[in-house]
This record gives sequence, C-alpha cells and structure tokens, in this order.
Amino acid sequence: MSNVRKSIPVCAVLALAFGLIAAVSPAAAQTKLLRFPAVHGDTIAFTYAGDLWIAPASGGTAARLTAHPGMEVFARFSPDGKWIAFTGQYDGNTEVYVMPAEGGVPKRLTITATLDRDDVSDRMGPNNIVMGWRDAKSILFRSRMIEPNSFKGQLFTISIDGGLAEQLPLPRGGFGSYSPDGKKLAYNQVFREFRTWKRYRGGQADDISIYDFGTKQTVKVATDPAQDIIPMWVGNRIYFVSDRDSSKRMNLYVHDLATERTTPLTKFVEFDVKFPSHGDNAIVFENGGSLYKHDLTAGTTSKISVEIRQDLVSGRGGLLDVSKNVSNFEISPDGSRALFGARGDVFTVPAKYGPTRNITGTPGIHERNSKWSPDGKWISYISDATGEDEIYVQTQDGLTPPVQVTSGGNAYKYQPVWSPDSKKLLWSDRLQRLQFIDVETKAVTLVNTATAWEITTYDWSPDSRWIAFARPEELQMTTVNLYSLDSRQLTPMTDGWSTSTSPVFSSDGKYLFFASNRTLNPITSQTEWNHAYQDMAKIYLVTMAKDTKSPFAPKSDEVKVDGAEEKPKDDKKKDDAKKPMTVDLDGIQSRIAVLPIASANYRNIQSVGEKVYYIRRGSKDEKSLLLMYDFGKEKETELGAFNGYEISTDGKRMMLGLEGNAYAIVDLPTAKVEVKDRLNLSDMRVTLDRHAEWNQIFHEAWRQMRDFFFDPGMHGVDWKGMHDRYAALLPYVNHRTDLTYVLGEMIAE
Repeated sequence: MSNVRKSIPVCAVLALAFGLIAAVSPAAAQTKLLRFPAVHGDTIAFTYAGDLWIAPASGGTAARLTAHPGMEVFARFSPDGKWIAFTGQYDGNTEVYVMPAEGGVPKRLTITATLDRDDVSDRMGPNNIVMGWRDAKSILFRSRMIEPNSFKGQLFTISIDGGLAEQLPLPRGGFGSYSPDGKKLAYNQVFREFRTWKRYRGGQADDISIYDFGTKQTVKVATDPAQDIIPMWVGNRIYFVSDRDSSKRMNLYVHDLATERTTPLTKFVEFDVKFPSHGDNAIVFENGGSLYKHDLTAGTTSKISVEIRQDLVSGRGGLLDVSKNVSNFEISPDGSRALFGARGDVFTVPAKYGPTRNITGTPGIHERNSKWSPDGKWISYISDATGEDEIYVQTQDGLTPPVQVTSGGNAYKYQPVWSPDSKKLLWSDRLQRLQFIDVETKAVTLVNTATAWEITTYDWSPDSRWIAFARPEELQMTTVNLYSLDSRQLTPMTDGWSTSTSPVFSSDGKYLFFASNRTLNPITSQTEWNHAYQDMAKIYLVTMAKDTKSPFAPKSDEVKVDGAEEKPKDDKKKDDAKKPMTVDLDGIQSRIAVLPIASANYRNIQSVGEKVYYIRRGSKDEKSLLLMYDFGKEKETELGAFNGYEISTDGKRMMLGLEGNAYAIVDLPTAKVEVKDRLNLSDMRVTLDRHAEWNQIFHEAWRQMRDFFFDPGMHGVDWKGMHDRYAALLPYVNHRTDLTYVLGEMIAE
C-alpha cells in the first residue's frame, strides 16, 4: 500500500462512503439473502448475488466491492482491518484473493488446478475457501489442491505477500480458527456444511477438535451427537453453531475452555444460523436471509438491516438463444416442420423455409413434453400455469390462446400421446395411473393403476380402440398389457417371467412389438468364477389376430399350375387402417415371435409398413445405433449412430437427433443415412425473465419433492408450510446460486 493510502483511516473512508450513499437514498428497505458475512469494528462484509459488499455493522445501505461475473465469497477481514481476504473466480479457477478493505484491485494469492466439483452450490463446496487469518500477514484457507477425493480437503496458510501455500500438519480439515496466541487451532475434521442435511446424527456429524502445534496432540471439546461446526476462538472461549437443542435448529453456542461449560446464545426455530464468523468485537451470521450480529461484550444478538441499491445485472433478462437447451423433439405429421421443447417453451422450426415460432413464450411457466396431433391441427404439452401439471392444446401456428384440457392436477405428469384419430390424449403420472382424456368433452378414463412403480411406456392402436402399456409388477417382472376402450377390459400380453417394455403397434395394426429380456447368455469372471447377464433384450412381436401369419412362418416355393384360379388382388382403400382392428385375445401369449437380431438393449420402437425401426445400445456398442428390420427382405440394416429419431405420421419422413445438439429431417431411410442439411435452430430464442423463471423453478422443485419423496408423509414435515416459509425469500433472489441455496435449505427440511 502507498503512504497516502496508509495515512487515511479505513473507517473514515467507509463512513464517508456510507454517508454519501445514505444522503441520496430514500428510506431503507431490508435486502435478504446476504451470505457468508464477516465483521471488523463497525463494518461488515458479505456476499450478495455473487458479489462482495460492505455496510455499516449497525445497518444501512451497502457499497459493492466486486462486480466480476464469477462468485466472490467468504470475505474475511484481517486482524488489523486493513485487508479483506476472499475466495473468488476472477481468472477462471476458484482461488484465494486479497484486497484493501475499502476496495481496490484484488490480488491473486493461490494458483491451483481446475477441479470438476468446484462450486458454491455443490455439496462439496467451492475450492480454496478462506477460513480466516492466522495473523495480520497470513490467511487460513481450506483447499483440495492435493486431494483426489472431492469430499476431503486440507488446511493451508498463505502470506498476503504471495509465495507458496504451507499445509498445516493435519490430514484433513474443515472450518477452523486459531487461538489468540496462534499456538493452537480449533477446527472441524469433517467438511459438510454445503450438504443440505438438517438434523443429521450420522457418522459425518462433526465435532470440534483442538490441535496443539507444539505437542502435536488433538483433543475434542463440547462433544455431542449433534453437529458442532464452524468454531471461532475468541479469548478463552470457542463459539460455534450446533443443532443440539430440542428444535434441532442450528444456533450459536459458546464453550468456555476454563469451565468446560457450553451455553446457547441464540434460539432460532424457523431458520438455521448459517456460516458465522468473528471479528474483534462481534460475531456475524445469516439466518433466514438476514444478517445478525452477536456482541461479544454485551452478549446480545441483533438483526442488521442492510439495503442493496444497485443495478443487479445478474437478475436482468434479455434475448437468449436456447437452441442448445432442447428437452424434447418431434416431427410434424407431414414432416414439414420440427417441434422442440427448450427452456420451458415450445417451438416449431421449418424443415427448410419459413420462420421459427415460439408458440408459448412464457418465461414464468414450464411447458414440456410437447406432441403434434396426427391430423396436424394441434400441439399438446404439459404446463404448470395453474401451479400444477395440466395438459394443454394449442393450434399449431400458435395464433390462438392455449386450451386447458385437464384440471385438478395433483401429481407429476408424464408424456401425453395422441390417439391416431386426434381425439384423445393418453398420459401417466406419479400416482402410477394411466389415463386418457377426450379432448372435446374433457371426460377422463382411468385405464389402470400400477402398484409397484410408474407406467412410462404406452401406445395407441391405429384404430384408436386399444391401448398397450408396460406395467411394473410387485411380484413378477414388468408385463405388457392390452386395454380395450370398448370393453374396458385388461389383458396381459406377457407372462411376467421376463421384463417386457416399450410396446408399440405396427402401423397396420397386425402386430404388437415390444422389447423383452429373455436372452440368457452369462459371462463368467476369470478370477471369482461368478457370472452375470448382459444384453438380455431382443424385440418381440405378437400377432393380434389368430389368422394373421407370423412374418417368420416357414415359406415354401411351389410350382404354379396353369389354369389355377388366382386369388383376387387386395384392393383395400387407404382408410382401412382406420377400421377396427381384429384382436383375438384367446391364446395371444402363444403367438409371440422374436426378431432375428442381436441381444442388446432396445428402445424407441416404431413401425412403418413392413419395416420396424429401433434404437440399440448394447455392451459392445460405443454409441446408440438406429437400425431397421425389413420383414419383406428378412434383413436388418444399420442406419447410423443417432441420439434419437421420430417418424412423421404419414410415414414418409424421419427426424434425427445428431451429435452436437443438431437435428435433421430426412426421407424415411432404408439404408445408411448421410445427413446433408441440418435444421436451422438459430432463431430459437426466448425473452428471458430471470425472476419469473426463478419463481417457477422454486414452485416446481417444491412439487417434485412432494410427488417423489419416498415418504408420502414427508417425515412429518408441514410441506406446505415449508413452501410458504422459503417462498418469502424469493423476492430477494438476484443470482442463480441464491435460488439454489433457498431450494437446498427448503429440501433439507
């Protein structure tokens, strides 16, 4: 620092800055979600929306110290109050930095390798976390620079003048604090503060250890089955947070080393005390998004009301390209357009000419699982516009308002599928129901309810009168079942000895295809002589009518006799496919045949005429392969390596998912595919409203925990009450990590 800078007291500079800001500001309103606070004298530092800020310890308007797009966290004042050490991401990696306490250019101190898990939202926490100071020249930090295990880390010190970091003589460590004479260290041996576990009492519930650098001995203090974390050594006392009281909330405690007495200092019951740190005369911490100060002399705790008045660009929106965020794709019935779901909106993209259309355009609503009706008029999708998952339909051009089809939703919904006559929609949900709805009358019919797990694969017959689906079973393997819309009767198509999934009708309704694990070719270990089964599935078919010959029935070349009466030619009309199918249920399980293909894993089976298409991924396949089996030629053909495909309703075109988030529409292939033209997704953009998105994400995350948590009773937690408690913090979210923090705390309940 220059002589000029040293001659100006830091407190005077800060007081002047805060005074000027307050002079031009209206009455203050408290900002919440202020995290990782630190204190020295009359000044606090903290992180908000990814940046570092300082404010008077008595409250008021904050001044920003950093404005880098990366995260700046864990500010810690030096003992003399001249410096702030912190963890930042200025140069890409997360490293230790130091800057003047009144602001200035940060100086990087550490240079470490890039880690896979290095984020403030990761349960391992960020790398190189500043813990505090050993003295006015040395910074204590936790790092994983030499540790291959992401869960573990070691404690280091580094000088503000630079140089190499020095590891403390401890095998591992979490948060720590030096004794006033620097001869001992109070620390946690386990580091789990970023894991969203509340009321934890397992093997990773941490204790406070004291390491003596002279004797090299370690002892534990204030032991309890609960979690005792983040020790702060002040005088002859160690302050820490623990959830050892009856409410099992993290509160501030103090342990007197002389009397060995542990005393609670706070009694919060709604939110936990988070990431406290101590200064020369106080401890600061966050609780429920607000900052609090515990006066070490008076022993009192008070809230610090801080206001942020800045542009907060991290919360602003704009026009965003979402072509790399595709969640589902589909092809129009005639192959002229593609249908995409991306970042919660629904788009149609031309095969070659015309505009890209965002037919929903709702940043605060999540639309997903879009599907084109076979007649081309409608696009269906699931939307949470009401606060629950409901199915909507909208004209394919997006020019008319969407129509809500279902109502009373109370569970997560899976992919709706149109009936071939475009009159009904079939879907399943987290309550393990399979249902369909008449789009015009809104009448809902329950097809079946599984008792073991959700029903996730289902298909309509070409005449819209039958439904095939795979149902997980409790006492046997998943079975394929057939449901009649006329009789409302259910018929099992497989016996349950082998897992059978992914049923799909042939385009002419003669067959039902499905994948089944019936191939048992064990592989044997060379050392342990045990065995395992891989690649158990093949594709099977069952003839729907008993007089329909199997495509693999024996053939015989016979002599044509002159004068023999020829059979009349089949002069069926094109709409024969819409006529009722012939289904003979008696003996249907005995009419199963297998395609002569390799055993592997199969998915996405689709049929067009005498050809059946499918995706294969076996243990010997490096990538997912698209293949076709031609019944006429009795031959399998590999079409290429693709991530997925969809066939147009008219059976003439196919949409392919390529590597690199690319897609193409091609004529229905019968040989190796060479993609020449890719779809132009450059106009797939949304008008971004981050706050609307963050609100939607919060509410959907709450619903998903409600729907998918293994205990329907939510461990006795008032889940609606938790929603309301944490939703109160949403207005203060101005960074994605802030939202992740709120979600983690809510789910941890």
